Amino acid sequence: MKAAVVTFPGSNCDRDLAVAFEGAGFQVSRVWHKDSELPKGVDVVGVPGGFSFGDYLRCGAIAAQSPISAAIRAHAEKGGFVLGICNGFQVITEMGLLPGVLMRNATLKFVCRTVTLKVATTDSSFTNAYNVGQEIAIPIAHHDGNYTIDADGLARLQGEDRIAFTYAQNPNGSMADIAGVLSENRRVLGMMPHPERATEAALGSSDGKGLFASLMGGMALA
Repeated sequence: MKAAVVTFPGSNCDRDLAVAFEGAGFQVSRVWHKDSELPKGVDVVGVPGGFSFGDYLRCGAIAAQSPISAAIRAHAEKGGFVLGICNGFQVITEMGLLPGVLMRNATLKFVCRTVTLKVATTDSSFTNAYNVGQEIAIPIAHHDGNYTIDADGLARLQGEDRIAFTYAQNPNGSMADIAGVLSENRRVLGMMPHPERATEAALGSSDGKGLFASLMGGMALA
């Protein structure tokens, strides 16, 4: 399986994400934001955390207009897998690949710590290695992680089982404690916590390793 990790000016988790993919057995290519095409044969695109373009305007808004973004959007529209983490979640939401928006944290402060997530669904290629209700320890580091969506949109996410993860204790005011959501075809996942920073016990938790293992196994069956 092949993964591509995109780098924007201000990305700071791109190498971490590449290492996490490699650890799960993916062949990884690195892609610059000014590239207009993804490498041939790519199965999953990783959009990493950081502060793309300094988080000017809305977080992720400028990155969503980069040349590579059209290729990512086309990849998703053809049924390709996309994983957006933290700033990457903001970017792919700005691209229109996921509903809702990421607002300023309710505390108006940057939060950086390990939190407990609850696995809300295992019906996805990103979460099938976990159990529903399983609690996992994953780091967060964000200032604008308050996931917000209108009532109809929330009802649709809940009714279609598209909430991937929730916070056990909400750190940012996110609606319905949402930490990660899936697209309609369940092949795009956006999440604020950083599973790529939790793939080895030496990092404080290896609970994020399950996401990359899930993806490798789920894509093989897709």
